[in-house]
Amino acid sequence: MTAARTLYLGFDVGTQSTKALLLDVDGGGVVARAQRAYGLISGLPPGHAEQDPATWITAVKEVAREVLRDVEVGRVGGVGVSGQQHGCVVLGDADEVVRPAKLWCDTSTTKQARALSDRLGRVVPVGFTASKLVWLRECEPNNWDRVRSVLLPHDYINFRLTGVKTMECGDASGTGLFDVAGRVFDQDAVSAVDSRLSEMLPPLLETGEPAGELSATGAALLGLPVGLPVAAGGGDNMMAAIGAGATRSGVVVMSLGTSGTVFTRTDRPVVDPDGLIAPFCSSDGGWLPLLCVMNATGVTEEVRAAFGLGHDELTRLAGRVPTGCDGVTWLPFLQGERVPDLPSATGSLLGLRAGQLRPGLLYRAALEGVSCNLAQGVARMQRLGLTVSELRLVGGAACNPLWRQILADLLSVPVAVSAEPEAAALGAAIAACWTSGRQGDPSSLDRVAGPLLRTDGEVVEPDPDNAAAAVALLATFGEAMRQQHGVC
Repeated sequence: MTAARTLYLGFDVGTQSTKALLLDVDGGGVVARAQRAYGLISGLPPGHAEQDPATWITAVKEVAREVLRDVEVGRVGGVGVSGQQHGCVVLGDADEVVRPAKLWCDTSTTKQARALSDRLGRVVPVGFTASKLVWLRECEPNNWDRVRSVLLPHDYINFRLTGVKTMECGDASGTGLFDVAGRVFDQDAVSAVDSRLSEMLPPLLETGEPAGELSATGAALLGLPVGLPVAAGGGDNMMAAIGAGATRSGVVVMSLGTSGTVFTRTDRPVVDPDGLIAPFCSSDGGWLPLLCVMNATGVTEEVRAAFGLGHDELTRLAGRVPTGCDGVTWLPFLQGERVPDLPSATGSLLGLRAGQLRPGLLYRAALEGVSCNLAQGVARMQRLGLTVSELRLVGGAACNPLWRQILADLLSVPVAVSAEPEAAALGAAIAACWTSGRQGDPSSLDRVAGPLLRTDGEVVEPDPDNAAAAVALLATFGEAMRQQHGVC
């Protein structure tokens, strides 16, 4: 008897690690998971952030073998891939990687982003793919001459699994080369980068269309049978939206990882005239207006590394520090910043007095600084007409109870935590399930995802006794931003 195909494999290929999980859609939830950590290429000049795509492939192979170790592979029905957005993978004539991939957090292309923005009459953020391509053309012309294909990180993984080069609208909408309303490439933007670029971009997939099937090479990489469907997948934010339940309007999700993001699915494009809220497409046929800050868990990690204490102990110590950190404000821009648009900014600790260089106080200052910056971005989203009545928190830092309370107080909304913190990998697995079943079942992705999603049952409410202190904290942070950077 043929085994029922109820297992779906989801990958999240990120900046700090690759994660995999195995989802049993027949009521079993996540039945296996694995993770492999890695870092950026060391020794690069400030502002440069790069990785060798071979690092991702090695990690994908290792985590796949781990989660499938005790599984009857005949039960696996499909594969989905989530990947860090905006990265730039360039391939040559023989599909070899021409140079390491520049990543979303690379700010070395600030000059090119500004010039491209001026030429197009709209903001092209420095983190987006388009400026990386202009940089490559201008700064490494010999490498640029070798380029024949341009892919995003998750597209490259799909290509290595299927042998087919594709792109889908969600991830493509983060390139700076995309007409988000029309869900097609913006040919003016493509031509502004280089007249040859249109020939280098892969075809766009229709919503729900698979990227392909596991090739012999892809099957050997994962240890799965040839011919299994590989979903289109998408950028990590698009897949996290699926994995956290933002497959219908009204669900707002915040992801706390290396970057911090806030997003919600809408049935129409939401365009910020200043270009700070990204007007992404979702990966299920809608749109995903998104706020992204570049500094989130990296800031708290700096405190952990400085004092040699674990995050649990630092959280305990920080819980003893009052809101506002006795006057200490941390502007947390250790890697520049996208929102607000401060790519060259550095971090600032303001208001320090003797005796305040304590781990608990600095840890809370880091939490408050990141949270205040996110809260200012959420306020911007609300001015664009988006409603925030509840927040679903995902990502590695979602388990921190103090951070959840700080966010609830600053945003004045309840904060719920998804039971599965790795929402992007879960979203990729759900997308694989949806894609593999579409021929026989035309259900929307929301109907497929709904029964597979859970929260941990805890909802953190704003503390009414802390409301005035939270308002004062936001005001202090806003004044510091005006004084230090000239922005509100």
